[in-house]
Amino acid sequence: MLETPTTTLEFVTLAREHLSPVLGLKPERAIARGAGHRLYSVDGHTYLDFVCGIATSILGHGHPAVNEAIHRQVDTLIHINGVGFAEPTARLAAELAAAMPEPLDTVFFSNAGTEVIEGAIKLARRVTGRPGVVSFRGGFHGRTMGSVALTSTNLNYRAGYEPLLPSVYHAPFPDAYRMGGAEEASRQALAALRDLLTTEIPGRSVAALVLEAEQGEGGYRPAPASFLRGVREICDEYGILWVADEIQCGYGRTGKMWGFEHGDVVPDAVCVAKGIANGLPLSALVTRRELQERWGVGAHGTTFGGNPVACAAGLAVLQTIREEGLVANAAARGAELRAGLVRLQEQDERIGDVRGYGLMIGVEFVTDRTSRTPDEARTSRVLAKAAELGLLLLNCGTHHNVIRWIPPLNVTSEEIGEALEIFDQALREG
Repeated sequence: MLETPTTTLEFVTLAREHLSPVLGLKPERAIARGAGHRLYSVDGHTYLDFVCGIATSILGHGHPAVNEAIHRQVDTLIHINGVGFAEPTARLAAELAAAMPEPLDTVFFSNAGTEVIEGAIKLARRVTGRPGVVSFRGGFHGRTMGSVALTSTNLNYRAGYEPLLPSVYHAPFPDAYRMGGAEEASRQALAALRDLLTTEIPGRSVAALVLEAEQGEGGYRPAPASFLRGVREICDEYGILWVADEIQCGYGRTGKMWGFEHGDVVPDAVCVAKGIANGLPLSALVTRRELQERWGVGAHGTTFGGNPVACAAGLAVLQTIREEGLVANAAARGAELRAGLVRLQEQDERIGDVRGYGLMIGVEFVTDRTSRTPDEARTSRVLAKAAELGLLLLNCGTHHNVIRWIPPLNVTSEEIGEALEIFDQALREG
């Protein structure tokens, strides 16, 4: 047996020898443990964690209700498949369906976001008998061979893998910052979508339209409510299944339980992952029952999807969100965070935009506000300085010039204030 590393250098040496470099892990940071909303490195550094495992640990680290549910289930049953189902799996399906608007009531569990995107594509093609899939520029939907064809946030995710899934088309996303405001962006994007469905692929040949209500890795760009309503109308007109990718923007993240609720619309299918089990691998595809019945027995499958331990954690997450009013907390703390970031924007000419719903806020850096040229270099400096000062944040955007704020749903006003103070210093020194 190898001896347990005790310093960052020892961890880095071990990681460099045996972990794939493809992951791009931070070699300078070895995390020993997490508690609440903080991470602790093996060398004793403390960080306020506003990354949350890329929006997965939405209740923070070591939440007592989640941990207790995990321990209880581990002592009862860790996994089964093929011979029956476990109680937590059935209960979570019922609870998740209850958290959805009607008529979304039937759940297929998988392990990760990319898997439920793959499932949604397969369902849509099989049920409609159509080949086409439409997604939006700047969207991120996963990295497996089907989902990566829909993804367009980073060329490196696609390079060298062609030919990708055929009959996938990308339409412009309504970028309010660069397209003249929310309503003008919505008008242009809807017009472009209609043009695509009449010049590149007939609307009646499209099986699914896959959309994030607020783009995640694409730059924390929220879709205007009018765009969401327009998408619903277009899908109804052509008989297209609207697949809402709620993998990052769902589960209370935007101050509503689901991002699509900002448009007061209901999609045909919802893909859920990330925060569903507070860091355990779990995802879900939710539709009305009729669609999954038409999909057909044996048309799709999974070995580990719906794992009882992950589902037990998922039940604790949903219960905590309800009992602690965390959707409302995300809206309230998000308003405080956004107001603080806007104040910093007023003092810093290279912050071009502050945007987003709830606790899903993007800060875009530009070289100047006239040209709006993306400033990736300063974004990297500010991130590094913030981490040095004890605040962990991530970048996003196709030009890597947006800092994304994804604190836990149960973040406090005091923690928001602490993070803003650190970010202010990072802006001045980074």
